[in-house]
Amino acid sequence: MRAVYAARTDPDDPLSALVVGERPEPVPPPGWTTVTVRAAALNHHDLWTLRGVGLRTEPPVVLGCDAAGVDEDGREVVVHAVVGDPAAGDGDETLDPAMSVLTEVHDGTLAERVAVPRANLLPKPPSLSFEEAACLPVAWLTAYRMLFTKAGLRPGDRVLVQGAGGGVATAAISLAAAAGARVYAASRSEEKRRRALELGAALAVDAGERLPERVDVVVETVGRATWDHSLKSVRPGGAVVVSGATSGAQPGADLQRVFARQIRVLGSTMGTRGELAALLRLCETTGVRPLVDSVRPLEEAPQGLAAMATGDLVGKVVLVP
Repeated sequence: MRAVYAARTDPDDPLSALVVGERPEPVPPPGWTTVTVRAAALNHHDLWTLRGVGLRTEPPVVLGCDAAGVDEDGREVVVHAVVGDPAAGDGDETLDPAMSVLTEVHDGTLAERVAVPRANLLPKPPSLSFEEAACLPVAWLTAYRMLFTKAGLRPGDRVLVQGAGGGVATAAISLAAAAGARVYAASRSEEKRRRALELGAALAVDAGERLPERVDVVVETVGRATWDHSLKSVRPGGAVVVSGATSGAQPGADLQRVFARQIRVLGSTMGTRGELAALLRLCETTGVRPLVDSVRPLEEAPQGLAAMATGDLVGKVVLVP
């Protein structure tokens, strides 16, 4: 079958380790099944895999965490990318010490077919296209968990979303606005600020620019470049929820500000199957939809990953086998 895979790893030039070519058909173990992929979305996780970060198996390994497709019984499904035991994580599979995400141990979704645990399949709502549904299991689920599970977002809350062009950031803008929050978005790009307003942000500012008011929640995926601004922008007792650090993971902590203003710093990774089911219901009932930057054939994975690596996109890149 055709697949996008890491033939090796390269920390300095990850795209040089990328191959689009033939891979063996997946052989599902007991309790697993095979999904025919109709659409799969790219994530920064794919670039980290190419660098060798988080990889627990030897290359070659098929890339990709997001997918929507058709299972062996002909049902349209969305794939939950977290492979873990909820019982081992006190009801939350993301807290299972043995938890992994597709591509870390098992081949991923950037292929014509992928093997996944049967329990990881959720029905695709008929109102969502395969391309839209494929954007949800990683970036949108991450944003959903950050806003609602971790921060406890309520209507009327004020939210700052840093790095407003990325997949998690655009998802957070759309979801927070749909939930009745007042959303501020920050980006160095004028085009990305414009798109943030179209997604529902009340105000889009240049990176580091002072906001007209302090916010209840900061969605932080950028890290070092925005961390100081995030701490200065959140109200006393507010929350900075962190799910990534694309600009560096060792910012100055400013601990005095953290404890003096009782700022809650909350880590968040992916989401549970139950949260993905809730996200699918939210999309169906509210009409909120993922922002798709482009839809490309599988063969154009290198161009899609290159655009993601440089930040030259707004929303998600979707590959169609």
